[in-house]
Amino acid sequence: QLVESGGRRVQSGQSLRLSCVASESIFNINAMAWYRQAPGKERQFVAHFSRTGSTYYDDSVKGRFTISGDNAKNTVWLQMNSLKPEDTAVYYCAADSAPMVRVEDSYSYWGQGTQVTVSS
Repeated sequence: QLVESGGRRVQSGQSLRLSCVASESIFNINAMAWYRQAPGKERQFVAHFSRTGSTYYDDSVKGRFTISGDNAKNTVWLQMNSLKPEDTAVYYCAADSAPMVRVEDSYSYWGQGTQVTVSS
């Protein structure tokens, strides 16, 4: 129901743009977010985009990543610039009608993830 794309291997300092599209079977999406999970670590919040246009970022990506969305298409993007090896992770898209920002359990819908690998 949520399909991510755009992940691949890049060199440190390069950019990537991830996309996430929600299927028409999901109704009343008011916010979408990106999370990531690095090997051996818990999944962590990356960025959040609300239908009103509000955005929130984890401090680790602030100034480098930009989240944006198209409400009509139930699509969200994550533009990642100045990538670092520590950004290596599986990136997951999440969505819900009324999620709490940074609260993982408040998102009802999740994608399968897309792998981003940043080599030094």
